[in-house]
Amino acid sequence: MINIKNISFQKIKQKLRVKKPWDDVIIFVLNILIAIPLFIIAHQNLIEFNWPFNIDRILLFLIIIISIQLVLRLLRTIIIACIFLYILVLFYGTASGNYGFNSVYEDYDSMIYTMSDNPNPQDIIISKLLPFPNKSKIISAIEYKNPKVRNFAIMATSKYFKNIKGYSDYRTIIQCFAVFKEINGRWNYVSDPKDGDYIATASESLDYFSGDCDDHSILMAAAVRAIGGTPRLIHTKGHIYPEILIGTMNDLETVNYLIKNILFVKESYKKQLHYHIDERGQVWLNLDYTAKYPGGPFLSEEILGALTLN
Repeated sequence: MINIKNISFQKIKQKLRVKKPWDDVIIFVLNILIAIPLFIIAHQNLIEFNWPFNIDRILLFLIIIISIQLVLRLLRTIIIACIFLYILVLFYGTASGNYGFNSVYEDYDSMIYTMSDNPNPQDIIISKLLPFPNKSKIISAIEYKNPKVRNFAIMATSKYFKNIKGYSDYRTIIQCFAVFKEINGRWNYVSDPKDGDYIATASESLDYFSGDCDDHSILMAAAVRAIGGTPRLIHTKGHIYPEILIGTMNDLETVNYLIKNILFVKESYKKQLHYHIDERGQVWLNLDYTAKYPGGPFLSEEILGALTLN
């Protein structure tokens, strides 16, 4: 009698499994979502054997898919319960205007894009750097509280990238990129007098958008700071250029996606972002006048000094 009951129970359990194919679908979809970024990481870090038709990479992807599938099936019940709870939270976030389905899509999309199109890091900035040339004059020239500079920056934010939706946490950075686009689109390089450096104030440079690298850096730093951005100037051999604080590496993922897919699509096509990481692990993006997009190539990679404007 006991055996009959056990057999009947097993049959009922099997029938219930047949009637619930959706759990297999959920496991499969979750497998794909996990496998794609893992494959990209493995592809970038494992040695390529250059087999015909990329068979080594096909096998790698299949191994990752099968391994994840086995793990997910072993933890099926717990995972399904967690997924449903997560979906309920996302529904609530979407309805309340907080973190919802659209936010998840944007985060995943930017993560995948950054992994497949990795930015290009440069040397780490160390704390012991040489004294910054003309430091006091440059600080005085960065007139970020000057109404003329502030109004120019506001004009740029109204002219470019005004209707970018879904990235409220990066609004200030996007507006600073609008300032970059306006300045670099109009800048005319003019050398200083032969007998010494001429340091123009930010408001002075707004008259003609002309000058050397010092003048460009001063104007860029002033306009960026006037609307809440955090700029700094980098001193190299015979050159000064501005950078903007992006934040963490996670922030860089989103900014990389914004630049390459929304804000500077043509200018950054098939190109990389160039940035520095300081001693605290913060990411700074290049805004030099020679760059066509934020994070464009450095004119000079040798760093002699840094001037951060807090």
